[in-house]
Amino acid sequence: MLLRARQFAFAFPRPALLMGVVNATPDSFYGGARFDDAPAAVAHALRLVEEGADIIDVGGESSRPGAASVSEAEELRRVLPVLEALSGATTIALSIDTVKPGVARQALRAGACMINDIAANREDEEMWRLAAESGAAYVAVHMQGTPATMQENPVYGDVAAEVDRFFEDRLKRLRSRGVNAEQVVLDVGLGFGKRLEDNLRLLAQLRRFAKWERPLLVGASRKSFVGAASGAKVQERLPPSLACACWGVANGARIIRCHDVAATRHALRMTEALMKQQTNAGHFTYPQ
Repeated sequence: MLLRARQFAFAFPRPALLMGVVNATPDSFYGGARFDDAPAAVAHALRLVEEGADIIDVGGESSRPGAASVSEAEELRRVLPVLEALSGATTIALSIDTVKPGVARQALRAGACMINDIAANREDEEMWRLAAESGAAYVAVHMQGTPATMQENPVYGDVAAEVDRFFEDRLKRLRSRGVNAEQVVLDVGLGFGKRLEDNLRLLAQLRRFAKWERPLLVGASRKSFVGAASGAKVQERLPPSLACACWGVANGARIIRCHDVAATRHALRMTEALMKQQTNAGHFTYPQ
């Protein structure tokens, strides 16, 4: 399996990719990755690179539950200086976390090679055309509603089946708009319009999404459902977040989006060493 992101190509099987989170915002839920100052955001991103990040995901609009949208101009003011500085300071892949095609277009010009779109439930085609034209990787995230409304009353009959149908529909739509399958990453959208039981069920059933033969991204890092399941406050959620990351990789995830890159890298490399041993013993098939 291959993931293409403009000048980058990631061939699987390989160690799971680590996507480090950098929020150029004043209101994201976790202060450890929140920077309302471009130099501070850049410095943090470079620390994550030193810790082993393969991708840096830069966002300028909070997607926490209940978050209000910001203008395109404000979002660009927050993210462009960060992306421009990083594109000149590092050679690793840069991702733009945005729902706005105008922001994504400018971010790609500034050096991004991936669009992380929590609004992949959109009907408008502009973001998909941009991915097709640019060759950027596109992360299709499942979300019920919008950040402002997604946790008001999320309801599912069978959440895994609904996410499965969503992936099937998005892959068809993306292909029809000219996006190559090798550009697409699938994300079940943990925390995006999901109850605690929905998040846990999606993690438990990750392997069912392997049939789409696209890299699965898991982003559980320090989210509220992690705290609800473990009893940990935001500042205490690293251990349960690592548990979700390791579980994800053991069950087919190929990209882990996280705040704590060094700790996550160590945990995943240990998990992968155990997976390899199981493969050698004939009990486990390494995810492709």
